[in-house]
Amino acid sequence: MDTQYCFWISATLFSLFASYFCVNNFVWRLNEWYYNLKQRNKEYPLPPGDLGWPFIGNMLTFVKHFSSGHPDSFINNIVSKYGRTGIYKSHLFGSPSAIICDADLIMSVLTDDETYKFSYPKSTVEVLKYKRYWNFSRKEHMLFRRIISSLTMNNNSLENYLSSIEDIMIEFLEDFSSMNHPIELLKEMKNISFKVIVGIFMGSSDQQFITKIGNSFTHMHSALFCMPINLPGFAFRRGLIAREKLAKLVKPIVKERRLMIRNGDKKNLLDILLQVNDEDGWKPDDDDIIQMLIAMVLAGHETTAHGMMWSIIYLTQNPHIMKKAKEEQEEIMKARHGTNKRLCFEEIKKMVYLSQIIDEMLRHISLTFALFRETTRDVNINGYLIPKGWKVLPWLKAMHKDPTYYSNPDEFNPSRWNDHNTKNGTFIPFGVGSRFCPGNNLAKIEIYVFLHYFILNYKLERVNPDCPITCLPAPMPIDNCLAKVIKVIESEGCIPSVVRVGVIALICNTRGDERLLLLIVDYSVVEL
Repeated sequence: MDTQYCFWISATLFSLFASYFCVNNFVWRLNEWYYNLKQRNKEYPLPPGDLGWPFIGNMLTFVKHFSSGHPDSFINNIVSKYGRTGIYKSHLFGSPSAIICDADLIMSVLTDDETYKFSYPKSTVEVLKYKRYWNFSRKEHMLFRRIISSLTMNNNSLENYLSSIEDIMIEFLEDFSSMNHPIELLKEMKNISFKVIVGIFMGSSDQQFITKIGNSFTHMHSALFCMPINLPGFAFRRGLIAREKLAKLVKPIVKERRLMIRNGDKKNLLDILLQVNDEDGWKPDDDDIIQMLIAMVLAGHETTAHGMMWSIIYLTQNPHIMKKAKEEQEEIMKARHGTNKRLCFEEIKKMVYLSQIIDEMLRHISLTFALFRETTRDVNINGYLIPKGWKVLPWLKAMHKDPTYYSNPDEFNPSRWNDHNTKNGTFIPFGVGSRFCPGNNLAKIEIYVFLHYFILNYKLERVNPDCPITCLPAPMPIDNCLAKVIKVIESEGCIPSVVRVGVIALICNTRGDERLLLLIVDYSVVEL
């Protein structure tokens, strides 16, 4: 009796397991069958890969790898399974997609606006709201780019902002080092980039306003690449609410600036946008301008903030790189003429090693994992069909870590750029073609200035140096890089010391009798 009972239990469990496996396998292949059936009469096959589950596609796998801090494993698993074909099919962000990893193919996609139109996921389009931007004609887009470029890519314009950027960086670093508690470095980097970009784009330096809009931008950024589920508790819902809140905050500023403009006086991007009137009669209204400003500030401040944070993290993790970077900055300071205490463009051009550090950071972390396009017709790429209406994702993260282009790609090594002959299209952190980021020069200037002062005068002491990383929506430690920023004070003839928060110290060196006098009040001095 017991034997029969065990047999039936085992048989039932086996049947349930087999049924689950068959149903699961059947359902999982529905997407594959559906799209293959649609293309059954086409001359070329779809690329290798899989299209995942119905409706959700491969998003669960994508979220799993990116939220675990190992985003490279997502594409590496695909490559190891299907070989190095450079093109793979998938189903991401609600659409069938072709992932492109090969540099030549990426360049052909990003430079062909007729075949591959600008097209981001529904969540991104809805959160940014400005639908007209996604449907700009080529002519309208070029006008839009020229407006932004006049403020962010022209050296004369950037030089006008240099001193104000410098003041902001110095002020924030001093504030960080005076705090009695660790700070969330990423959050503070966002505050810095906010203050810079809001001042340049909107002419506002009101810290209260900047603080108000900060959290809203964070919620919007978190919702850009998520499932568009408009229900309480979901990131998409929070992003939509944040966007509406931002629009209400920005609207009074737009109305005020419109009233204040006199005689074509153009002080910032907002003033210029308010006076746009192209030859075809298109003139953006207040709602257009509000949504454009929100989109540009979101795009401009997030990547810059992450770039500054990761640069500091990599410098802190690699003392030999920090040492070399500091030596370069000290040489620049020594060569400064007269009583000038301000950075100038000529000095920034001399920061060769710092430039390599920034480029290596952009390559290593790939702040933008992919770009988004959509086919306007059926396309044959290397013998594979990309049907009309499919998303095409140039996967920058895979290309920047490809051992074909970069030896030891997982190593953070700025010196690789000394004699690195970059193949065209293998390093494009700001995109390429007509959609090349017009704010890249401004972002780099911010990072240059910040790192210049940090490297010379400060060090970072992380609370959780081994903190796990998430890559949704962008690469960052889950504690936002909780750390203390410590000011380093060096006195000639003395051992360099780190003066911690709340320290008031006067360090004197009386060389005559080789005595060292330390007059310290409420002290905490640590030798380096």
